[in-house]
Amino acid sequence: MIKKPVYLTALILISALAVFPLLFKILAVTGILVVPSSDRFLVNLVFMFTCIAGVITSAKGKQLNLGIVHENLYPVVRKIVTPLQATITTAVLTALFFASFSEVFMAFGPGESLWGVPLMAIFAFIPLMFLGMILISVIKKKQIIASSVGILIGLFVASGPIFGVLYFLFDIQELPLLNQAFDLWMHYSGVLLWPLVILLIVSAVFGTPIFIAMSGISYIAFSQGGGYVEMIPLEAYGILTDKSIAAIPLFTLAGFLLAEGSAGKRLLEVVKNSVGWIRGGPVIAAVLVATFFTTFTGASGVTILALGGLLTVILTGSGYSKSDAESLVTASGSIGILFPPSLAIIIYGTTNIFSVNMFDLFKGALIPGLLLAFAMVIVGIFRDRSVTRAPFSAKELGTSIVNSSGELLLPIAIVFGFFSGTLSLMETAALAAVYAFVLEVFIRRDYSVKAAAKIILKSIPVAGGVLIIIASAKGLAFFLIDAGIPFMLTDLVVTFVHSKYLFLFLLNILLLCVGCLMDLYSAILVVSPLIIPVAESFGIHPVHTGVIFLMNLALGFLTPPVGMNLFIASYTFNKPVMKIARSILPYLIIQFVILMLVTYVPIFSTILL
Repeated sequence: MIKKPVYLTALILISALAVFPLLFKILAVTGILVVPSSDRFLVNLVFMFTCIAGVITSAKGKQLNLGIVHENLYPVVRKIVTPLQATITTAVLTALFFASFSEVFMAFGPGESLWGVPLMAIFAFIPLMFLGMILISVIKKKQIIASSVGILIGLFVASGPIFGVLYFLFDIQELPLLNQAFDLWMHYSGVLLWPLVILLIVSAVFGTPIFIAMSGISYIAFSQGGGYVEMIPLEAYGILTDKSIAAIPLFTLAGFLLAEGSAGKRLLEVVKNSVGWIRGGPVIAAVLVATFFTTFTGASGVTILALGGLLTVILTGSGYSKSDAESLVTASGSIGILFPPSLAIIIYGTTNIFSVNMFDLFKGALIPGLLLAFAMVIVGIFRDRSVTRAPFSAKELGTSIVNSSGELLLPIAIVFGFFSGTLSLMETAALAAVYAFVLEVFIRRDYSVKAAAKIILKSIPVAGGVLIIIASAKGLAFFLIDAGIPFMLTDLVVTFVHSKYLFLFLLNILLLCVGCLMDLYSAILVVSPLIIPVAESFGIHPVHTGVIFLMNLALGFLTPPVGMNLFIASYTFNKPVMKIARSILPYLIIQFVILMLVTYVPIFSTILL
């Protein structure tokens, strides 16, 4: 379905994203050349990469969704639900295609360019992405009739943008049928606002990609608010051309390159030889390695999928029961989002740039992250029933440190480069990606350049899924803020909730539910801007609010019935979801206790500021 040129283009773009930031930095530091508009060039590369990655992600069926519900439907019910999903998907994609196509002519003037390339041509990548997704939805899913109905519905709701396209291309001033369709949609988008929103939410629960549901809700909301649906692609372009967002595909790439090579085994050997002689040594190894990889990939599920089997073998080989080993790996998978260079913190800081400093948030999340990791280790040690342990050997420890020195240097370089101010976030991510590639291909020789290219392609759907969610959530977040929802919410809460501590308790309950029902990145972009003003009205520090937010979402990954990590662990370890949920209960309880401690004792998240 996806031809080689598309994969090749994606490889070229992400390679350029990894190489050019470092090249520009070297040229500037050495005084050879300061490349003009280098930042604009890089962020527009990110935008183009996202559009290509979005098509690949759709073709691979990797768009983030709650597909577990759909998979467990009765076949008769699934036969009804699947065509409805195809209709909704193509309707939303068709509407987005014309909304973004019409904005191509309005977002930039004919003379605006970047290094001689018209910005209009760069922005055109987004309608091309939606067009590619439409073709994939129609052909790959074999729902020709349902998809055709969806396209017709999409043409109806996109009558306004279609008229805009015809006006700019052919100078058509009047088209009565199109005008009538536009007036009709403007009327019914208001009348049917909530029924359509509920339909999209239910559709998402049954497995429709989350970005489709969010984009559809945004489109309806903008329609009934005046019809300027072109704000959706415009906001997507705005967030995707933020310098911090460029770090997401690069850190994800670094994580995949390391996870597919021998890095995991080498790091495990270091921890095993340093603490393996004490009770719970393998537990410490497993928690640290899982945390390390989640920090880079930004997706705890990736860590469970990539390293779950290896970590389980290490633990069971040290006397741990298989069930306890699998539950420890599952429970430790999301802790990494609290450590630098966490993609979750990057996105939270970028989304709320005027409310919280990203550097402060990195520092604020550090101690709570350590508390969670320490708690996982303690619970793991208590569940350790092994009686024989290898004796401590300074020689073996030294050998393992030397063997993994390349892997150990990477987090040190990242922390020093970023927090010292020597490197920007984009440059730090580029360094991580290039370093991981050189280490695994040319130094470790774990795989060839060709094999590395295949691994990079495996990382693209993960990065693409995240970036598309970010792009779609930004439009909805813009509408909510523009409609004054945060201020209305603040007034409502202040009117009925007078205690700061009661508010914190209710906030935790709300965010746990959000963490169960929404993916991490949607929650950050849509919910966090609503929460921060309310928290500030109670005098809660923005960093404290951010740490509470992220810890709740990490816990939500493990919370039944729809915690995402439960499903991923079920797939990885080939066990029923509820059996996984029961086995992680001790870890879930202790993480909740740590969450309450951090919530009500703010010094844990503010002492380093």
